[in-house]
Amino acid sequence: MGISHFAILIPGNFAGDDPFTGLDETLRLFELAEDLGYHSAWVRQRHLERGVSSAATFLAAATQRTSRIGLGSAVIQLGYESPFRLAEDLATVDVLSRGRLNVGVSVGPAPFAHLLDGYLPQWPRGESRYAPAERLARALRSEPLSDRAEAGNAAGDQIPRLQPHAKGLTNRLWYGGGSTASAEWAGRNGWKLLTGNVITAERHKVFLKTQADLIRTYREAWQGQGQPQVALGRVLLPTDSATPEQREKYAAFVERRLPRTCQPNGPQDTMFLPDLTGTSDQIMAALRHDPILPQVDHLRLELPYEFEPEDYRQILRDFAGMFDALR
Repeated sequence: MGISHFAILIPGNFAGDDPFTGLDETLRLFELAEDLGYHSAWVRQRHLERGVSSAATFLAAATQRTSRIGLGSAVIQLGYESPFRLAEDLATVDVLSRGRLNVGVSVGPAPFAHLLDGYLPQWPRGESRYAPAERLARALRSEPLSDRAEAGNAAGDQIPRLQPHAKGLTNRLWYGGGSTASAEWAGRNGWKLLTGNVITAERHKVFLKTQADLIRTYREAWQGQGQPQVALGRVLLPTDSATPEQREKYAAFVERRLPRTCQPNGPQDTMFLPDLTGTSDQIMAALRHDPILPQVDHLRLELPYEFEPEDYRQILRDFAGMFDALR
């Protein structure tokens, strides 16, 4: 099928009374993914939930538990962030990883802004929706903020700029685009594109047609260096080595989420793609009919929330066995 890069996206969930165990289990999954030959491992960033709330902090820990695998965030919602401070954290992680970090972000209002009055950045009215992403990229370029040295720091006079400067990190910026407007912005600004099983209904009410439009818009708008890159996410639950209990659990999970795929949902017309479970052969048969796969070379295995560590390990091992068939 032409896939050359295999990735995983992990929710990083944990028990409310024992966050350490869950976070450590997620780091162990990063280690396992590296051992199995995955090219990158990504973590979701979620707020006010029992999941990773600081991707940069978590990935800093992952730099010390892995040595080869790429590390990524999918995605950091910039409505919660100060772009300059976030850039300092991400640059530090990239330096610690020796250049393995991929930064996936999205923009828009923070979903829980009504609960966090006084905590969140106040964006100037009338500025571009994408201004926070533009500020983040500008900060990561570590350009001088003044043309003269500034006194008053312990290291002596220095030209003020973001430190550390993670050279090359601006070439590994990914935008999580669910609409054609976001895809057009990402292409025009030279960002790589993350797309998955959640997008916005626009010209069509058919998920795959809408996703194809999104990718075409991105490629046509491309003004960056090199070739545009699209990373595709799918929820796939292979069962080759699963126990009978796991097979039943996965089937129930897919069935429970199926109704949301029948029509656009909510005021933003959000569309979802059905999840896939079954043997590797059954999943491969379904993927051969996915018209988006031939358009990408990055495939991201998206793992569900609230599964157990042994479920994730089994899924990772079984999916790794599908690499040769997907290449």
